[in-house]
Amino acid sequence: MNVSEVVEFRVEREREGKRLDRFLVECYPDFSRSYIKKLIEKGFVFVNNKEVRKASRKVKEGEKVTLLIPEPQQLKVEPENIPIDILYEDRDIAVVLKPCGLVVHPSPGYTSGTLVNALLYHIRDLSSIGGVERPGIVHRLDKETAGVMVIAKNDTSHRELVKQFQERRTEKLYKVLVKGLVKNDY
Repeated sequence: MNVSEVVEFRVEREREGKRLDRFLVECYPDFSRSYIKKLIEKGFVFVNNKEVRKASRKVKEGEKVTLLIPEPQQLKVEPENIPIDILYEDRDIAVVLKPCGLVVHPSPGYTSGTLVNALLYHIRDLSSIGGVERPGIVHRLDKETAGVMVIAKNDTSHRELVKQFQERRTEKLYKVLVKGLVKNDY
């Protein structure tokens, strides 16, 4: 386990009872909750010096939570001329339409042909908070989902957008097209 940084937090009274993953995202908003969950599952998080691999664990006041930040993988993401619709753009954000079938960011099995590759080609100036794999990405859509995405063009807008999503101040509207019969499981 190659670690580039160790960050420690104390659980304050107002954060007691929160899930470990949510607590860490609040304390360290540079990482998405899904990435924090992966770090927890891989053994990069300790509570009172004991490894914890359960993201749903509730934190208690006074506990020391240690986050080991792994060294970034040396992945080179190249700009690619993949057509995307840019619906809006200013100096802080871009709003793009992600088509169905396009993966948002590189991951194992998808090292090219992603929205990030397209963004690097068409927009170039993107927030660096997400690292080389997720520049400008503050939220995602599944591969098979088409939809509008907001992209951060600088670190200030990235932090603000992440905060808006975390505080649920961003309204999301979904329209679903279903073929066949849907079971009523509710």
